[in-house]
Amino acid sequence: MARDRFDEQLSQLNTQLLKMNALVERALNNAIIVLETRNIQLAQEVIESDSDVNALERDIEAQCLKLILREQPVAKDLHKISAALKMITDIERIGDQAADICRIVIDMAEADPYPLDRVPHLMPLGKATVEMVGTSIDAFIAQDLDKVKKVIADDDKVDDLFFVVKSELLAWMRRLNDADVVAVDLLLIAKYFERIADHAQNTAEWVQYSLTGEHKGVRYYGQKRSS
Repeated sequence: MARDRFDEQLSQLNTQLLKMNALVERALNNAIIVLETRNIQLAQEVIESDSDVNALERDIEAQCLKLILREQPVAKDLHKISAALKMITDIERIGDQAADICRIVIDMAEADPYPLDRVPHLMPLGKATVEMVGTSIDAFIAQDLDKVKKVIADDDKVDDLFFVVKSELLAWMRRLNDADVVAVDLLLIAKYFERIADHAQNTAEWVQYSLTGEHKGVRYYGQKRSS
């Protein structure tokens, strides 16, 4: 009976994680639409939805701590709960950064239409980041180590795209002989995409830990650190 109750609680935890993942994935997809279309109403919706993500993070954290204190799980069960505690931090940060991208677009809304054609790799960078987040979520749902490996490999592609975008924006500013405000804002958005990719990789690596008990350290803003 005790094991049945514990399995039910783990199932509830899994459901909450899936809900948080879905909210963040939708927010990031909408942030890409906002960047491309300057849809300010949608931008506001993304920003407002971030409070729901934060609330879920707190709920999941409380669930995890209760499970650890009451059930004292060991081995694979402990790996799952510990991984969930770590994952929600990265998932929450992805939600924050999707909202931050929307805030920047709102700030640019009064300016002349920003020329995305001058930064042709910015949207591919955003879409590659969205794909990484989606794959990391799929890895969690399917408990699939191959998808974890794909996320890790794709992070290098995102890093390469970020440096291309940065070069495009620096060339733009050099032509103007000025630190154009719009160019700086777009560079900041590109940096948010690169950070989101790092959080997606962290998430995938915690999925790996939940399955294998092994973890090689997480990436944070392009750097490696120990777990």
